[in-house]
Amino acid sequence: MAMLGSVVQDAAVRLKGGPHEEHARRDAETLLLHVLGKKKAWLLAHLDDELPEGHAARFRELIESRYRGEPIQYITGEAEFYGLPFIVTPDVLIPRPETEHLVERIVELAPLFRRPRIVDVGTGSGAIAIAVAHEWPDALITATEVSASALKLARRNAERIGFADRIRFFEGDLLGPVCAERFEFVVSNPPYVSTADRDALPVEVREHEPELALFAGEDGLDVYRRLIPAAYAVLESGGFLVMEIGYGQAETVDSLLAQAGFARIEFVPDLQGIPRVACGQRP
Repeated sequence: MAMLGSVVQDAAVRLKGGPHEEHARRDAETLLLHVLGKKKAWLLAHLDDELPEGHAARFRELIESRYRGEPIQYITGEAEFYGLPFIVTPDVLIPRPETEHLVERIVELAPLFRRPRIVDVGTGSGAIAIAVAHEWPDALITATEVSASALKLARRNAERIGFADRIRFFEGDLLGPVCAERFEFVVSNPPYVSTADRDALPVEVREHEPELALFAGEDGLDVYRRLIPAAYAVLESGGFLVMEIGYGQAETVDSLLAQAGFARIEFVPDLQGIPRVACGQRP
């Protein structure tokens, strides 16, 4: 029976032949720890231990899934966002660190309102809605999602993390389920990838993440064209629309916001200096 150190090394060699060779060792360790139910610190102290019988076949199976390009988060069923643990499946987009800038901007605007009504449009895993609930205890939060399977997972995450009683969930397209209500915030990380860019995406995104959460027409702006005027209609005076945007989309999104009547339009850059969050206020 092989020792854990050599098991990790052999798996890393296998993964170096796949699409994620730069993270081969890290991924091998992550998957082994997932199989064993252990933490990284434990592994460092037990590299000379033998791999328990019955775990080898499962570990090889996960390594092959990763070799084929399946995202590590889907393999383990887990992803961290804003310091919170989320369950993820191929039904939802994997929460990404850059989306945390969206939550940060909402929290920065928090002092302007005492108990704001917030709607997260296209909630997916529920990451944004739950993170905002965690950071802003007085907020009244609603989440919408067109995918029934994604909405089911969002509810599951809210229950698991402890915010099921803080968030209302509705199935439906964009703001359709709540179009008769009014809010101080409309927030969203909508699909914004151009269908023309499909082949340029990494294999783990292109082949494994849900198309419904990724693509938005030939220029990637189809959802913004519908969401921005719909958001204006449900926002109270002084309320904000806060959205994540893609690379190179700031100029067009700025124009769409202005055309809809938004004021105080601004863009928040990510750590690479790329405009990542668009924000506009209804006068």
